[in-house]
Amino acid sequence: MTGILEGRVALITGASRGIGAAVAEAFAREGAHLILVARTVGGLEETDDRVKAAGGEATLVPMDLTDFEAINRLGASIYERWGKLDVLVANHGILGVLSPISHYDPKLWDEVMTVNLSSCQRLVRSLDPLLRQSDAGRAIFVTSGAAVGERPNWGAYAVSKAALEAMVRAYAGETRRTNLRINLLNPGGTRTKMRATAFPGEDPMTLKTPEDIAPAFLDLASPACVAHGERIDAQG
Repeated sequence: MTGILEGRVALITGASRGIGAAVAEAFAREGAHLILVARTVGGLEETDDRVKAAGGEATLVPMDLTDFEAINRLGASIYERWGKLDVLVANHGILGVLSPISHYDPKLWDEVMTVNLSSCQRLVRSLDPLLRQSDAGRAIFVTSGAAVGERPNWGAYAVSKAALEAMVRAYAGETRRTNLRINLLNPGGTRTKMRATAFPGEDPMTLKTPEDIAPAFLDLASPACVAHGERIDAQG
């Protein structure tokens, strides 16, 4: 019995730990060849071990997604090797600090915006032609509950995720007459390092694990997915 991603090429950012690593393992079980992107070589190698244990294989790409020229080279390399990309999971991001807007350090503000928002636009710019070469291109952008409503002290993180949602909705509208399916996924409260930083007093054992929410990513990555331009709550 073949997996739902058999023979498909999937790129996952933020793949060195947490949600990215869990999604990589789940995709590997379903037959995808993985392109794993993260800054840390050691973390990528640990995820690669999980992928191999699940019966899959991966290409490891250590890179900083604020290096926009590297993103351009990544797209070119994928084209040369595979000629297409079937799935993009934009899972990377940084929290910054929890602080009032009026107190936010300008340099850190710009860094959060670059990592959480601008790098996603550059990924779209580089990889959209490859997704269009797929018979069922899928892109999943990880958002947050912080993007919605009044979020005092969430600063650049909340703003970056709200802007990301606006960008992805625009991208979905631009691709509505194609084979692409572009969606946002909100993992909700999940047992990750970022969550522990944002909520240091929270009992992590009350939260779902990254492995618990990986099936939501599989649904949106599947060629059978019909959702487009939607914001999905993985735990909702």
